[in-house]
This record gives sequence, C-alpha cells and structure tokens, in this order.
Amino acid sequence: MIYQTINPATGKLIKTFPTISNGELEEAISRAHSIYKDDWRQRPVVERARILARAAAIMQERADELARIVTEDMGKLLLVATMEVSIAAGILDYYAKNAAAFLEPKQIAGYPGAALVTEPIGVILAIEPWNFPYYQIARVAGPQLMAGNVVFLKQAESVPQAALAFEQVLREAGAPEGAYTNIFASHEQISHLIADQRVAGVTLTGSERAGSAIAEQAGRHLKKVVMELGGSDAFIVLPDAPLDHAVESAVFGRMFNCGQSCIASKRIIVVGKDRGAAFVEKYIEQVKALKAGDPLDPATSFPPMSSERAMNTILEQVAAAKAAGADVLLGGNRIDRPGFFVEPTVITNIDGSNPVYRQELFGPVATIYVVDSEDEAVRIANDTPYGLGGSVYGADLDRARRVAARIESGMVFINQPVWTAPEMPFGGVKNSGFGRESSEMGFGEFVNHKLIHLAPAGAPVWGEVPLDANK
Repeated sequence: MIYQTINPATGKLIKTFPTISNGELEEAISRAHSIYKDDWRQRPVVERARILARAAAIMQERADELARIVTEDMGKLLLVATMEVSIAAGILDYYAKNAAAFLEPKQIAGYPGAALVTEPIGVILAIEPWNFPYYQIARVAGPQLMAGNVVFLKQAESVPQAALAFEQVLREAGAPEGAYTNIFASHEQISHLIADQRVAGVTLTGSERAGSAIAEQAGRHLKKVVMELGGSDAFIVLPDAPLDHAVESAVFGRMFNCGQSCIASKRIIVVGKDRGAAFVEKYIEQVKALKAGDPLDPATSFPPMSSERAMNTILEQVAAAKAAGADVLLGGNRIDRPGFFVEPTVITNIDGSNPVYRQELFGPVATIYVVDSEDEAVRIANDTPYGLGGSVYGADLDRARRVAARIESGMVFINQPVWTAPEMPFGGVKNSGFGRESSEMGFGEFVNHKLIHLAPAGAPVWGEVPLDANK
C-alpha cells in the first residue's frame, strides 16, 4: 500500500510517504492505550474541551493553508476545500461546547436511585476516506476525544498530507502524544489492530465492500462498529415543485465535490413526462456551463476527480450503462487535458436490468428518471440496496412530508439536497451502514452507558427502595 499525493489536476506525483513498520505500530498502539488509561480519560472534560476548542481555532486561523493541502491531495475546488476546513473546525468546537452536557448522568424516571453515567471505552480505530479528509476525521475525533476515548486514524492512501495536517493541528492545540495518532498502515496491519484487545471499537466511512470486510473482522472479535457506507440518494421532483429551483438544486446536489460524495443527489426522479423533458433540458444547459480547470483557480467551477482509479471506475460504469441500453445525453468521456477530468454526464432510459440501476456512481454522473406518478417515484427511490439520504421537492409541504416518510433512508431533506451539520445525526440504513455520527447520537456510539443504582444500607435484595429509607 503506497501513501502518496498525486495532484489530480496534473497527474503528477508530489510526494510519497512510508508505511508504518510493525515495530512502530506496536509502539504507537501501546502509547495510545497507556495515554487512555493513565491520562486522557482521567482529564476533566473542561480540559479536553479546551484542547479541542483550540484545535478548532487553529483550523480557522489556517484555513487557506489547510484548504490548499486538501486541494493538492484530492483535487477539491479551493473554495469547497475552505468550506470543508470551516465545517471540520465547527464539529470540533461543537463537541468542545456540548460534551459536558452529553456526559451528565441521566436520571431514570420513576427510580430516584438509578442513573446512567457515560464512560469512555478505550482506543477507537477510525478508517476514513479521501473525499472529505478533514470533515470525515473531525466527525470521529470530535466526539471520541471529548468522550475520553483516544483515536487511532488510518486515512485513505491518496490524502496523506491532509491526514498529517490534521494530526499536527491537534498536537499544536495541546493533545498529548497518543491521544490522536495518524498511521499510514497496510490492510494487514489494520486487520492486526482490529484483533488487538487494546482496540475497543472500529468506525469506518467508505465503500460497501470495505465496510463488509471490516465489520466481519470486528465481529469475530466482538468489537463495536459504526459503518458509514455508500449511498445512491434519490432526488424526487413532485409535480408542484418550482422547476428552476429543483434544477439548480439538483445540479448542486449532484456536482458538488465533482459528485464524489456519499450524500450526493445521484438518482434524479421527476414526476410527469412534460416536466421531465423540461427538467432534463434545463439540467443539461446548466451543467454544460461548468468550467473545468485548475481547482486552485477561482474561475474554475468543475474540478478533476480525485484519482486516476476513480476516473477510470466512473468511465467504465458509464460505458456499461450505455452498452446495456441507457442513453448518454451528455458527456461520458474523459476531458482532453492533463489530470483526471471527466465530462459532466447525464444518463437516462435506465431500466432495472441496467448495471448502474443498483450501483453507486461516485462521480459527476447524473441518472435521471421520468415517471408518471408519485408512487412510481417512491418505488424507484426505494429500489436500491442503499438507504443513506434523499430529497423531496414540492410546494405542498404536507405532501412532501408524506413522500419523505415513505423513503427508506436515514435522512430526507425537503426542498434541499442532503447536507450536514454538527447538530444533526448522520447515517443510513440497508447497505448504507449502521450507527450514527454527529450530534449527541454520534457522541454516544463508543461509550459505556453504565447503570448505577443506589439503595441505602440494609435494603431488601430486590425492588425499588426510597433513598431515605434508612433515616
């Protein structure tokens, strides 16, 4: 496994980083476990909060520098990279401000002597992807560090500079060595870590295939896991939805980050034949206006894909869709320029036998379905192995809510593409995984919710006893 930065806008190798040795890995996991037991979990929550708040402030202060790193690593538009830095900093700050409340004992109604206390469980192994390097890390580091756990982080091989930059931010903020550890590890080393008794839990954001493999390994060792996997979000346009707004939103929802997002609006479903034709025409007109170029150039509106492998995968999927009878109305080819650029692509006439009907398309490819009824739109929306997010567009909000209630997913947004905030739980159902990140729900995934029940001395062996019974 090679950790290296290849600039997606040029295809040129920038820098290569060595994989951690087995000896170094053993030293790192021993250090992390010791820091957890003897230091980090013992620190007052206000002290942990001070470090994370400082890390958030450092990220905001160095937003331009950090954004350029991730743009060089994976080709993200500089403006979008800057937004990601801000969002990641916001996640750290959110948990710094709210962890004390999340850690407060929860009284159990009707039992005055019973309460749930929240305690950390140990070293959390996080395996994170390349598409939003800072944001994905912050969703784990923020809640787990504030809960009193420590984090072992394996980032994707293609974004090593961003991984190191995040670790450096935490170090400068005052996190002790071992509280947060970035590792450039192989698949075999990750398997070893999952089996290690010092690792208490595993969280992964990635593909369905990776999630299945990691969950299987963790299950053999009875490790708690959170899986944030793929998505093929439906974007339903009801007959009363303002068309121009729906088109503009669909272009943003599909093309943001060059379509490389698990919550991208991947399957656009328009109710009504005439409206469908008008939607497709307007959609194509807007994506044609996107300008490919250097992602560091403010004039660029369409960046490269993150890697040659990602580019080739999406091109192969488009070719397979076309061979199976789909109509490629726009794009479908590599852009003739240096780097890993793929044309914005629009595909229609996809039936259930087409391979892309059930696949996740992780790139700038929109599949558009035009149907006759709301029921047919819901059927197609749910006829997928994934269940991450979805969108419903309509002027009648009650109707839109009813449709949203029928969508089999972890999140549905009405009149917006799916988006994220620290306060909102993030996660899916079906093959999109299980568990939640962000919000108090994300904070509670890798903790021990311990029941403590108080009874006075001399209490009977069973049943509720008033706490003042010995007075």
